[in-house]
Amino acid sequence: MSIADGETTSLSLCWRLERLDGAGVALTSHDKTVISEGVRYVPTPGITPSAVTRSLGLEANSGEMAGALSSASLDETDLSVGRWDGARVKLSVIDWQNPEDPAIPLLGGEIGSVSTDGDSFSADLRGAAAVLEGPVCAATSPECRAEFGDKKCRVDLAGRTVAAQVLAAEGGTLILDTAVDDRFVLGRLRYLSGANCGLSAIILAATGDAVQLRDLPRAAVETGCRVELREGCDKRFATCVSRFSNAANFRGEPHLPGNDLLTRYPGA
Repeated sequence: MSIADGETTSLSLCWRLERLDGAGVALTSHDKTVISEGVRYVPTPGITPSAVTRSLGLEANSGEMAGALSSASLDETDLSVGRWDGARVKLSVIDWQNPEDPAIPLLGGEIGSVSTDGDSFSADLRGAAAVLEGPVCAATSPECRAEFGDKKCRVDLAGRTVAAQVLAAEGGTLILDTAVDDRFVLGRLRYLSGANCGLSAIILAATGDAVQLRDLPRAAVETGCRVELREGCDKRFATCVSRFSNAANFRGEPHLPGNDLLTRYPGA
């Protein structure tokens, strides 16, 4: 039986998107607001799914969302700087005449690549089953596979961050009002104000009041912009032992023989 059985249909497509920073928006293709299961979907008729693929097995569902930048919540700047990258998305069908009926889910997952063209945009949707395409277990490595400060690493990050203001910016180099040392190399710089607010970048070098970032800022960095810098880790076992005294939580195999040992031959 089709979800659109009958001479006419009162079904509307509804999107619920939640960014990684917690901000979110709910949109509907209907011309009036639809309230379902406590969520208020704002009318945005210009947004449509150009393709949605579903399967009964474990294959990853996928889709694509396209439309005009007619919603104040879908700002062109936010899309271009990547604030919506990786956002969780849920696409459902809701009967706007009977919004109290359960929503019919079509696709759930996250937003992949986003592109803008003038006043329009398009975004790839990756279904939740896409995670099954990844490895089923961690590969061995001499370096730590944990993220610095996460529940596997367990290094306390309290006292390992500093706040600063940007005095000047040129490309990927920022001049700060606070001096930092090499403890912040491979750490994270997070913008707290300005056009890049909420975005982060990896620190490649820190010398005095100058830091060099791995990636160029998505938008211009204003003088006086506030940033937060967090210490980094090179993921080496020696660093984990000497600097953090955290050998018990090291998530790597530093003493496992490598390919050089396997390829040795007698007399080499």
